[in-house]
Amino acid sequence: MDRILRLFGLMDSLRRHRSAVTAQVLAEEHQVSVRTVYRDIQMLQALGAPIGGEAGLGYVLLPGFFLPPLMFSLEELEALVLGARWVEQLPDSALASSATNALAKLGTAIPEELAGRIDDTGLWPVMEGGAGPSQLLGLVRRAMREERGLSIRYQNQEGVVSERVVLPVQLAYFQSRQVFAAWCFKRNAFARFRLDRVQHAELSEQRFHRPRVELAQQWFEEFEVQLEQGPDDKDIP
Repeated sequence: MDRILRLFGLMDSLRRHRSAVTAQVLAEEHQVSVRTVYRDIQMLQALGAPIGGEAGLGYVLLPGFFLPPLMFSLEELEALVLGARWVEQLPDSALASSATNALAKLGTAIPEELAGRIDDTGLWPVMEGGAGPSQLLGLVRRAMREERGLSIRYQNQEGVVSERVVLPVQLAYFQSRQVFAAWCFKRNAFARFRLDRVQHAELSEQRFHRPRVELAQQWFEEFEVQLEQGPDDKDIP
């Protein structure tokens, strides 16, 4: 039984690593000898697992593993990835590692066109959890997924209401509220918006001028600079 569990563990490790991984690394992960890894890899290959590579160079799980493809809707996939990413941040290291393995398994068991969305669905879990206005949350997620702008009516912390068009790039789930980061055409800059202050929102004809993942990366870089300069909880003007 121990060897069977170890074989499954090796398959999980190979799923998780995107490129070739050496026997030494696998041995350290599973706390066994390199020779044991060599034997186990040979056993898996004999059983039909499509493992490429060789001793001294590294191993990689080739496309076409024998699990049948699973089909999910985009909403179902977003739900699975969001939940797993949240679990990955838990202080329970074993459970967090299991969530990482589960995502790796999912990536090999679903069609290629869905697997590419696992790395970045645009949904950003924050370690406090919580629920929010589902209709508005769904609209923000759809705008990110389809790379479309949102026309919103927004009330800031001073009570000033403004109309603006934004391009949502990330959505954060806090315990008491949800916040999304977006490119704001009114400000010609990125801004953060609290969903509980959005009085109205609808999809606009505005399309993203760059892929959402590129805009999101730009926002992350600017946000990191802001964090280095000190906390800033102010809303947009």
